[in-house]
Amino acid sequence: MDYSPNPLHEDIRKAVRTLCADFPDQYWMEHDRDHAFPWDFYQAVAGAGWLGITIPEQYGGGGLGVTEAAIVEQEIAASGAGMNGCSAVHIGIFGFEPLIRHGTEELKQRFLPRVTSGDLHISFAVTEPNAGTDTTNIDTFARRVDGGYLVSGQKVWITKAQQAERFLLLCRTTPKPEVTKKTEGLTLLFAPMDRDRVQIREIPKLGRNAINTNELFVDELFVPETDRIGEEGKGFRTLLSGLNAERVIAANASVGIGRAAIRRAVGYASERVVFGRPIGANQAVAHPLAEALLRVDAADEMCKKAAWMIDNDIPCGREANMCKYLAADAAFQAADAALQTHGGFGYGKEFHVERYFREARLQRLAPISQEMVLNYLSEHVLGLPRSY
Repeated sequence: MDYSPNPLHEDIRKAVRTLCADFPDQYWMEHDRDHAFPWDFYQAVAGAGWLGITIPEQYGGGGLGVTEAAIVEQEIAASGAGMNGCSAVHIGIFGFEPLIRHGTEELKQRFLPRVTSGDLHISFAVTEPNAGTDTTNIDTFARRVDGGYLVSGQKVWITKAQQAERFLLLCRTTPKPEVTKKTEGLTLLFAPMDRDRVQIREIPKLGRNAINTNELFVDELFVPETDRIGEEGKGFRTLLSGLNAERVIAANASVGIGRAAIRRAVGYASERVVFGRPIGANQAVAHPLAEALLRVDAADEMCKKAAWMIDNDIPCGREANMCKYLAADAAFQAADAALQTHGGFGYGKEFHVERYFREARLQRLAPISQEMVLNYLSEHVLGLPRSY
């Protein structure tokens, strides 16, 4: 890795920071409170050209790598936008990898140019109530019919379904008893979000409330065969093509939350005077923030390494999972330290750190839980017997 300054990366950071300055913490507090999608922010990101940053140039995208996409997401989160900001634009910044890698040329020509303009909203629909992280155990079934598939089933924890025109839908096309390997018989469809066939029910949740999260009830939804991504029955492998990159970019969002929390806490600790001096002069206040900084910085370094490896086609399952775990824990510790620094005021909404705290907690669950990261490392890095 080259640690010398990269003018392109510095330009990206500066441009995203400038854009986000128009959307201060108050904006995000109000949208989180009102459960209102941040349309102004979304359109600003689209107008600046950040959507489609990783889409190849021949389809109107930026043609850049995971490293650059990660920088954009980290800066959005670090501005105070947190996961409300990142989740509003994440799929546009990096979410079309399965389509880019495995979609037909016709499918790419039809949809990828619409990403950069912000015109195309999509969701990922993988998780199911009775499967959870056990993706190969899903039940949503796509039955072959003339010209395509009829899909029925249920999905859960689906982000932005209320805005989505399409959704990446993982479903079963071969019954479980008929497959020899549990990863077989799954197919990925780029399905229309037909409101006559897809019922959307919002899930009340702890945080990230400017972005809706939903249950989907799919009833005989027709999906043309031309809207399939990759081979029939090979959808699990197709979905995995962007998995490491997703974890790296999610980890960068965590790093950004950690930096926002530390910034807020340091500012408060420098100004808040108790017993005749700033509370930041007390080691009981200063040391947790110093530790939070070193943990966020260490996670950031692992994020940079993993992103660099992906962009250079070097296998990085170990590094991608590690950076996701380290960044999620570092963000949560930083947000907790920031809340504690603010004392009782931290528990209120005025100083914003309670929102960082709620959003940082999400990162220890999604897009993969900390426990599943440890399972991966135990089995694939340490060589221990599989535990699940």
